[in-house]
Amino acid sequence: MEVTRSKIDNHEYGSEFEVEEVQKKQSARNDLAGSSRVEPSRAKVPSKRFAASEYDKEEGKRQRFHYQSLNAYDRHKQLVNQYLLYYPGATKDIFKRDSSKDKTDLDVIRENSRFLWSEQDGADETCGKRLAKRYWDKLFKEYCITDLSRYKENKIALRWRIEKEVVEGKGQFVCGNKRCSEKDGLRTWEVNFGYVEHDIKKNALIKLRLCEICSFKLNFHHKRKEVTRKPSGSKTEDQKNKKNSKRKKKKHHRSGSGEHRRKHKRRDSSSSSENTEEKERNDESSEDIWKGPAAVTEEKSRDEEFDDYFQDLFL
Repeated sequence: MEVTRSKIDNHEYGSEFEVEEVQKKQSARNDLAGSSRVEPSRAKVPSKRFAASEYDKEEGKRQRFHYQSLNAYDRHKQLVNQYLLYYPGATKDIFKRDSSKDKTDLDVIRENSRFLWSEQDGADETCGKRLAKRYWDKLFKEYCITDLSRYKENKIALRWRIEKEVVEGKGQFVCGNKRCSEKDGLRTWEVNFGYVEHDIKKNALIKLRLCEICSFKLNFHHKRKEVTRKPSGSKTEDQKNKKNSKRKKKKHHRSGSGEHRRKHKRRDSSSSSENTEEKERNDESSEDIWKGPAAVTEEKSRDEEFDDYFQDLFL
């Protein structure tokens, strides 16, 4: 009787809500236990591509935050250092300066060079033309150096001499051909050099000193004018003709003055001896005046004396 009573008492004092709560807790425990007991063969593993993309995203966020915290110089330095570490041999072409458009002074002179410059050229021109003009002023323009490698085509090249060639005698005491060093039998030629410069045809009269073989090459198509040395004592025909005309004029003046003096003596024979002497003196002075123009001695300047000296020396 006591047992049954206790069951009844427990049944009477129990609550339905408590039973439901206990059942819910048990079911939740069973679910957790069941989920942890899943077989490893059936679990899903992420792919490598997915894992790499997720890693790149996280790494990108970290790097962007790091770069934003740096200033411009530190950011540039870090990027260059990383590039040098990851690509060790790529800096030869990337960090090498482009030298294709570099120009030296010699290149500028070659672009703006001219065979002949005037005094007005180069004043208001560009820097390159002024440089070429200053270089041209330092050249020696008495004789030229020539290239006769294409003489059969009637084409020759000419340029002025530099200081080194003047000291060595190239072009004056040595053959002026670029590829010849002959010193004997040199002849002087005067050449009318025609050339095209900046689409403009020009001419220049120059002198060349060449040996026998190079002279034959120069005159292969037509004969050039040879400059020969004139002896110091010889006189040109023009000078001789001028002197002969002066002599004739003097004779004519003398004959005319003699006749006038005779007529004057016949008419004034009754005059005194003093008047005749004075008239004779006047006549003599007038004869001296009309003999010819007064001799004017022109003093040569120092440059003209040097030119005459070098002209006799070089021809």
